[in-house]
Amino acid sequence: MPNSVILTKAELQELDESGQPTADRSNWSKVQFNPETLKVSFSNQVVAPENAKGDSKPRPGDQRGNAAIQYVGKGVTKLSVQLWFDVSAETGQSERDVQQLTSKVAYFITPKPSQLDKNTFLPPSVRFAWGTFQFDGIMESMEESLEYFSAEGVPLRAGVTISLVKQEIQSTINPNVSPTGGPLSPGSRPLSQASAGTSLQMMVANSGKGGDWQAIAEANHIENPRLLNPGQLVDLNITRI
Repeated sequence: MPNSVILTKAELQELDESGQPTADRSNWSKVQFNPETLKVSFSNQVVAPENAKGDSKPRPGDQRGNAAIQYVGKGVTKLSVQLWFDVSAETGQSERDVQQLTSKVAYFITPKPSQLDKNTFLPPSVRFAWGTFQFDGIMESMEESLEYFSAEGVPLRAGVTISLVKQEIQSTINPNVSPTGGPLSPGSRPLSQASAGTSLQMMVANSGKGGDWQAIAEANHIENPRLLNPGQLVDLNITRI
């Protein structure tokens, strides 16, 4: 018999305010069915140049023609995804409400008190991760469509369309996964050089990226993280899966 294939599921992961995955994964949510398509759009904030009269409308006889469009702010990257949830095939004494699954998605659009300022409410930062694809942002919109109901009026099937937005132009390539879908091994990305007398914990803390130094030590085969050789090359981009 052929070997069974392990299907990688897309996942919504909560990020802390430093942009790192939270240690508490209770609010993370794997999709029930992987999406068929992912729509990514990029845009810049630009304005048309002003003419001599102080407005942006061209006037008869204006020969300047190809004046440069002005860039006025950061770019924006958006991700649009449609997800499906279905509990109609489940068996039991009572039907399960599909909204028990979609509420895990709705968590990411619900504002929460900021960790830095309890008087400020923000939606949680979220990462959509699926194999080599990764998108970090906040949930801008969510639309839920209940498609199928039981005889008791319990919704059993739902389509959920979400839009995530990031106030910058960002790559959607997961830096921790190789193009073949497996985790990257040390040496396949730019490495950091250890200075004399430094420890792995110090390198991780000074990198500005945060990170799990135990996972980094394991991935780089470092037996003594408290004492590194001067000039030793270390991959600091490792995250624990």
